[in-house]
Amino acid sequence: MKIGNYTVGDHVVTTEGNKKKLVFDCRNCPYNTSIAEDPRCRFHAMKVLETVDADEIILAEVYERNYNEEQTKYLKEMVNLLLEFENRAVWVSQHLGIKDIDCDECYPERHNNIIKFARELLAYDPIASYISLLKEIENTKNRGNERKGQPCEPCFVANVKHLSKLKEMFEKTDFIRKIKPLLLKIKDLSEVTDIYRTIFEVEIKPAFIGSKLTFKDMDTLELLDEYQVLNTTVQIFKHPEKVENIYLINPPEYTLSPDHYFVLTKTKETVANYKPGKVTLTTGESTRKYFQRIYQSTIIDIAKKYNIELSPDDVYSLSEIVTRYTIGYGVLELLLSDKQVTDVYLDSPLGAKPIYLVHSKYGQCQTNVHYPEKDAESFVGKIRAMSGRPFDDAHPVLDFDMPDLNTRIAVIGRPLATDGIAFAFRLHKDTPWTLPQLINVKSLNPLAAGMLSFFIDNNSTLLVAGSRGAGKTSLMTALMLEILQNARIIVQEDTLELPITYMKDIGFNAQRLKTRSAIGGSGDQSNAEVKPEDALRTALRLGDSALIVGEVRSVEAKVLYEAMRVGAAGNVVMGTIHADSAYAVWDRVVNDLGVPTTSFKATDIIVVAKPIRFKGSLKSYRRVVQITEVRKHWNDDPEAEGGILNLMEYDASKDTLVLNEDALKDSEIFSKISKLTGMTIEEIWDNITLRSKEKKFQVEFANEKGVIELLEAEHTVFVHNKLLITKEDYLEEHGKTDYDQVFELWKKWYIEKFAPRMMKRIIENRKSEE
Repeated sequence: MKIGNYTVGDHVVTTEGNKKKLVFDCRNCPYNTSIAEDPRCRFHAMKVLETVDADEIILAEVYERNYNEEQTKYLKEMVNLLLEFENRAVWVSQHLGIKDIDCDECYPERHNNIIKFARELLAYDPIASYISLLKEIENTKNRGNERKGQPCEPCFVANVKHLSKLKEMFEKTDFIRKIKPLLLKIKDLSEVTDIYRTIFEVEIKPAFIGSKLTFKDMDTLELLDEYQVLNTTVQIFKHPEKVENIYLINPPEYTLSPDHYFVLTKTKETVANYKPGKVTLTTGESTRKYFQRIYQSTIIDIAKKYNIELSPDDVYSLSEIVTRYTIGYGVLELLLSDKQVTDVYLDSPLGAKPIYLVHSKYGQCQTNVHYPEKDAESFVGKIRAMSGRPFDDAHPVLDFDMPDLNTRIAVIGRPLATDGIAFAFRLHKDTPWTLPQLINVKSLNPLAAGMLSFFIDNNSTLLVAGSRGAGKTSLMTALMLEILQNARIIVQEDTLELPITYMKDIGFNAQRLKTRSAIGGSGDQSNAEVKPEDALRTALRLGDSALIVGEVRSVEAKVLYEAMRVGAAGNVVMGTIHADSAYAVWDRVVNDLGVPTTSFKATDIIVVAKPIRFKGSLKSYRRVVQITEVRKHWNDDPEAEGGILNLMEYDASKDTLVLNEDALKDSEIFSKISKLTGMTIEEIWDNITLRSKEKKFQVEFANEKGVIELLEAEHTVFVHNKLLITKEDYLEEHGKTDYDQVFELWKKWYIEKFAPRMMKRIIENRKSEE
């Protein structure tokens, strides 16, 4: 298409999330790339809209200028009005005055005036067209008044009536209703461009980035929090009309200068064809760091070639962005790098709605990021290559662990997801939860923590139950840290959620077994993986070890209970399971998974976690709601026959677990531990109390000093070991344990020797990170 003497760019219609997008290639267009600023650009868009239906308009060059549905609708309204004027031929003589009278004096002028505003101006400047119409009505009325009582007066009245009908047609459109208040503020037509700028305020993003950011209703939002993730500001807002909060990001790549955008685009074009040789892949450096160095060199070369000045910081920042959008995960990487985010969800059709996520502090949040299907297909290609698993119509499910971001991803596609690709990301905490940390967030109280620590220390078999998102894995991780460091731990998982590498780094002896995923289990990689039940049998042959099963969900349950009964006797055995009560655990294990009731009795303790919404609040909080003992002398129904005994139960009115003292006299596990260890019941409770006081003191001290990092695993494991050593030394020296005295000795060591040294290191680390 030619506008004036110049050829303008082609256009194409794409579909994204059920929306049609009209994309113009503006890279070689001689005119301004702006519907608001340049009437020729506006004319081009409106001309195409005469034959093309679209929900949004995108002008693409180095930047992509996105005009949203409302703005596109305004242009479509004007196009439809133009076409309607043409269909009605509103400028022909029969509309210009009294029917069947052809006035040589006035009709030619009226015809030319209507042609000007109803065809010529309306095609590229609808506001000027409307203003010209208003002026024409006013002029015609004045000229008619001058001819009062003359034969041609009715002709002027008829013409005003016709023009008024055209005015009504204009004013039925949302566009004219929108601009009418703004027209009162301008003095002449030269200021019309200011109105276009107001109405057609464009969303701009780099052309090589698919994801779109939206910033709506900013004036009505209340800022709740603000922090940095990968040099990107994250803001959490409360919306006055939405139940979820708003999670807003504005990455640096969306706000760079034109020169920086130009360098980024040229760099991405250059590196898109780069193929690393064998040598580059054996350098010993991480792939990401290697490529980032390559990109830095490319950026410097391009900047020199085009005489663009870049500082070393600019080069580094731009290389980070190129890396993120080439070998990285694009804008998703920013969300998945936020340590306060626990889950990220992208529902199909992608792009129709923004990404939403779950924030550890602010609950479910809607982001301002719209993720397109094109980017999703590229992302899935990377995941498919890394996992070695297929993803197509025959295999519409892909489950994979992303170790670089400590995240588990589940992808579904057609035909399972009829609207296209969808994602669910579960982010794992880099450092494991500890019992003091769980106390600090009120997930459980110190007494419950001391009791569970005691059970772990005495090699109980334990299941952590709860619904999805209840905090089962977090709790089990904290309990794993209570296992003695001189014990060997074997961990079996189908998805790598437990922080085994970190535990090894702080002194634990652990061996992880990766089993076949419960979903998406096909393809070469999946076929090479071991079934959970086979892996569990292997674990029983790997020597004397504590056994941890990431999740009990299928036939491996029978093997787990075999381990509980014989294979791992004398060691801790733990696992998680989906159930919302101790009775539901029995029902699921026995009736759903086929484990005999007699085998189920090998379970000593069931811990149940639930998300709690206080008094109907929109917010939910993770709480341990039951610590239940499984007794051994019953036959068919544990609830009816007293086979399950609640040692502690959650009281919502107090927001804490309450000890069920009446049930303790019927407990069998304390008697069992007493017989095996020689401790009296009183000594057992002294031991539990000691552990409880230890956890409580750590939490209170960390909060008092404002150094919450003291509750991280590397510190809590160390000080717990010190407590055990102090108790052991006291027992050897005095022949019996005075638990109060042991606690005081440990507390003195903590305050005088441990805390000053660790606090100094933590504060120095904070300063270095700033």
